[in-house]
Amino acid sequence: MSVSEKVYGKVASVLVDALNVDEDDLRPTATLQGDLGAESIDFLDIVFRLEREFGIKIPRGELFPESVFQGDPDFVREGRVTDQGMEELRTRMPYADLGVFDQDRRLSGVSDLFTVGLVAQYVAWKLGHGVGAGPNSDGAFSISKKTGGVASNNTTVLNPHTS
Repeated sequence: MSVSEKVYGKVASVLVDALNVDEDDLRPTATLQGDLGAESIDFLDIVFRLEREFGIKIPRGELFPESVFQGDPDFVREGRVTDQGMEELRTRMPYADLGVFDQDRRLSGVSDLFTVGLVAQYVAWKLGHGVGAGPNSDGAFSISKKTGGVASNNTTVLNPHTS
């Protein structure tokens, strides 16, 4: 089992325990709030469990940035995130692939950024094992190891729908 598979498996286990959901409900694209029913108190529990499971320290607001925009007109206009708001998101979430969100930028879509895959990607980023992680078009989860800022050919693809 690769490091990537171990990270994803441990993250999945943490989320099953923290959110009291069935493992079958977990897929990389499942949103924590919309699909898995996470509430604000659950985010604290997830952070605590991830810290304990992986032996890492997660500073407040690093994994789940709090109120990034606070109604700031430089960050949000007419219900959409501005260029400056996108830059703020990229700064606060360097581990996240914001490409799809950048296409639409609806403020209401910010909570959909927080998926099972994003949590695994964050942990991989935090551990330094991989930065380029996320679901592909088939729903499989991949983490590309990066060396010196260049993705290597060492990519692991995890498909949670197969055994």
